[in-house]
Amino acid sequence: MPVLPGAEPYRHDGGEVGVLLCHGFTGSPQSMRPWAEYLAERGLTVSVPLLPGHGTRWEDMQVTGWHDWYAEVDRALRELLDRCEAVFVFGLSMGGALTLRLAARYGDAVRGIVLVNPGNKVHGLAARALPVVRHLVPSTKGIASDIAKEGVAEVGYDRVPLHAAHSLRQFFMTVDAELPQVTQPVVLLHSPQDHVVPPADSARILSRISSTDVREILLEQSYHVATLDHDAELIFDESLAFVERLAPGLVDGKGSRSGG
Repeated sequence: MPVLPGAEPYRHDGGEVGVLLCHGFTGSPQSMRPWAEYLAERGLTVSVPLLPGHGTRWEDMQVTGWHDWYAEVDRALRELLDRCEAVFVFGLSMGGALTLRLAARYGDAVRGIVLVNPGNKVHGLAARALPVVRHLVPSTKGIASDIAKEGVAEVGYDRVPLHAAHSLRQFFMTVDAELPQVTQPVVLLHSPQDHVVPPADSARILSRISSTDVREILLEQSYHVATLDHDAELIFDESLAFVERLAPGLVDGKGSRSGG
């Protein structure tokens, strides 16, 4: 299947600081593209992979699961670690959970992480029914484009494939158990008005990670896909300041070879 316009993976070869950006469940690199380009313009090496089953049609996602999604970001992280002196991982929603697992497993090889409205749990009574319902109903209403800013849309699916949702639920439980292994510096930004992931998820993550260098920032003007919303510039600026603080002298502010 052809990739949806705007959902293509993105890569920019810049300097010695690398950033891996992880998009969310049923979303695509489009939700991370402005953030990635902001970092690329300031000389960083940036990678935004397209997760398996995403960016085409929701039916393609039915045959994928969290092991597939995690394997793709793991591969992308290894590429950055081979190339760059300092590597960071940033994630939105499920991408935040992927980020946390990479941090837990790679330890000091990941210099720091930035989380935007990270997911930690599939909520509601329906979540408990997923193991059975997914065999009876293929999909449910989508979660894409929870954005306060008018005229902005997320390139994502209008349906949630329930086999994939069941795998997501299992993944969240896996990551939750690994949170105490996360020790890196963290910036966690979350929206009080989020119609996809409740603030309780961010609170749970902050209560379980072992990191001591932690900053929590509220995104008062944005909904779930805050990277495309009113607070996008705040996210971008705070993430760059975080990188500059933890990798002093490595950010030269000069862009280099780019590729989409």
